[in-house]
Amino acid sequence: MRRHLYHHRSHVMRPIPRTRILYSTPFRKAIIPRIHLRLNHTVAQRPDAYLEVVQGSKGIAALTLNRPAAKNAISTRLLKDFRHSLEKAAFDNSINVLIVRSSEPGSFCAGADLIERRSMTKPQVNQFLAELRAAFSLLEDLPMPTIAAIDGPALGGGLEMALSCDLRVAGHSVTKIGLPETRLGIIPGAGGTQRATRLLGLTKAKTLIFTGKMLSAQDALEWGVVDNVSGSNESAYEAALALAKEINQSAPLALRAAKLAISKAPELSLESGLTFERACYEPLLSTSDRLEALDAFREKRKPMFKGV
Repeated sequence: MRRHLYHHRSHVMRPIPRTRILYSTPFRKAIIPRIHLRLNHTVAQRPDAYLEVVQGSKGIAALTLNRPAAKNAISTRLLKDFRHSLEKAAFDNSINVLIVRSSEPGSFCAGADLIERRSMTKPQVNQFLAELRAAFSLLEDLPMPTIAAIDGPALGGGLEMALSCDLRVAGHSVTKIGLPETRLGIIPGAGGTQRATRLLGLTKAKTLIFTGKMLSAQDALEWGVVDNVSGSNESAYEAALALAKEINQSAPLALRAAKLAISKAPELSLESGLTFERACYEPLLSTSDRLEALDAFREKRKPMFKGV
């Protein structure tokens, strides 16, 4: 039998509607503020960038940008959380491949938070830029391979973030990839002039930066800004994950040694580079993973690498 609250009127028993109880003034004052407080507390505690293990893919992790309402524009808070995640990843030997991605489809990173920037003093801007450069250098220097999954606009600092990764995968429908700073009265200030030049060469880097040109995913592939474009039925993250799984089949210590040797190559003469390559190669000879690879080859099976 249903239960109701009743009131008397003209001696007729009538049920009080539930909506009247739920939205009565005493209920709102007593209950609803507590609900909002809990929700606001939850949102406040949610990081703007965080490190997470990719489920079902041992050895692969994601550094997730989580400021979707602002297209992951880089605020001081996001930068702090991003730097903290990078520091954790740098010393996590269980990570063989790291993907930088957005928590929401259709996004990557729209660059610096210009709304927040307008409220900053010049010393605060200088500090922010110094910390941003340091964070991107930390990303570039991570010991494991890194992939940027560009599922949306990658502008200014967002593209500079992607350029700090080893590889870049763009979603097939992305239309805004570029360094538009000269149109805002500045230049790329977090490594864009240097990393774009090393990646693209002088002429393409100058054209990209002088014009502030916006590239589509296909344009970016042709220019060499990105390495892959996702298929029409998949996101950049899904394509990046497939690439990460392929890389993850290699021995973890070998991946780190290879990244170190390759990354140093532009700084060294050929002779010095060959010496450095040998220095990276020789420690691998005594690892268990190398012996496992030889055993697996002899036994015609897939090697089971442990990173030792």
